[in-house]
This record gives sequence, C-alpha cells and structure tokens, in this order.
Amino acid sequence: MPRDRRDSPPPDLAPLIDHALLDPRQGLEAVERCCSEALHYGFAGVCLASRWMPQARALLGDRGATRLVSVVGFPFGAVAAPIKRAEAEWATENGADELDVVPDFALLIDGQLTELHDELAAIVELGLPVKLILEAAQLEEQALQNLVEVALDAGVAFLKTGSGYGPAVQVSLVEKLNNLAGGRCKIKASGGIRTLDQALELVWAGAERLGTSHGVALVQAQRL
Repeated sequence: MPRDRRDSPPPDLAPLIDHALLDPRQGLEAVERCCSEALHYGFAGVCLASRWMPQARALLGDRGATRLVSVVGFPFGAVAAPIKRAEAEWATENGADELDVVPDFALLIDGQLTELHDELAAIVELGLPVKLILEAAQLEEQALQNLVEVALDAGVAFLKTGSGYGPAVQVSLVEKLNNLAGGRCKIKASGGIRTLDQALELVWAGAERLGTSHGVALVQAQRL
C-alpha cells in the first residue's frame, strides 16, 4: 500500500532496487560489474537480457537475497506467444529468479484480451514471479485498465510502469497503478529514476521495487 512519508523515516533503497543493465551494446565485463555491484550494495535484483542468465547465475552464486531477473520479449513484446514462452522457459532453466515480461500490445489494441491472457498465463505457469511491463504512460486509459485486469487475472506478481524507453516514471503513475491493482499485486517503478528524492517519492507513492541503472549513485547518495 502507498506509504506516507510523514509517517515513517526514509526507507533503505538498496533492497528495493533492481540493478538494470539492458543496453545491448554492453558485454560480459559490464555484466560482471553489474552483478558485483548488486552483491556489494545488497540490491533486490540484477535485471538483464535473457542471454546473460547462465553467466549471471554463476556470478551471483546460489540463490540468495539478490535475485536474477530476466527480461522477456524486451523491449517491444512484438513476438509470437510461443517464442516469448520459449524465451521465458529458457531463462527459467538457466537461472532466472524472476521474469520482467513485455506483453504483445497489438493484442491489447485489437481487443484480443483472451489471447493476451493466454500469452501471460503460459509464462506465469512456469512458476517464477512475473512483472508485467505496461508502458503505462503511453497507453490510453481504457487500454491500461484492460491490460491491468488481464495481467491480474493471469497471475502476475508486479505491474511494472515501463521499459525505460519511454518518459521518466511519475509519482502519479505509481499511484494510478496502485489504485487499479487494488492490493492484488505489487508495483515496480522503472524509467528515468536518477535522483534520491525521485526514488524516495516513488517508494512513498507505493512502489515496492525500483528498476534503474543508477542504483549505485542512489544508494551512495542516501548513505552520505
């Protein structure tokens, strides 16, 4: 539920951060650095492309407090459902702890909500927590409501505001998603989270996970 900053001290951000490295122009050295930073600072997770699951699993070691998160269908979701399911299954078999999934937005726009539900449910049934990447700031109100309802019916664990390729996430968007979710799942805020004040405002608005590539700077700023 949303937390009022007047009622509690600032939360420790590190255990809420998914340390993201999703630039396709980065290689193994960057992945190694990302995993090392996540372990050092105690981040919630490391969020990577699916291709890095075997290497990142080895770097993070046995499953612990820092989760290994694979994106699926990233960044646009515009692949056939069996291919998306296959990517999710491969990531699961190669060490992922969580899946951040981009839906097929064309199904949403065309009103094929049953097919959209089936796509998501087939990934949820793999047994890992699924965070659905909504691109919420770029959807019409009714489309967003439909997507949230389909996602909740399919059993997703988190609604994720966006992929990071759109506008910076706003507090009002986190509040809106909390209202739409009605306590049925958690919220992950992602996209343009660069300052300590911004990160804290998002958490106080109800975000229980923050996706950012600026996690190190945020935690260092908080611990000064």
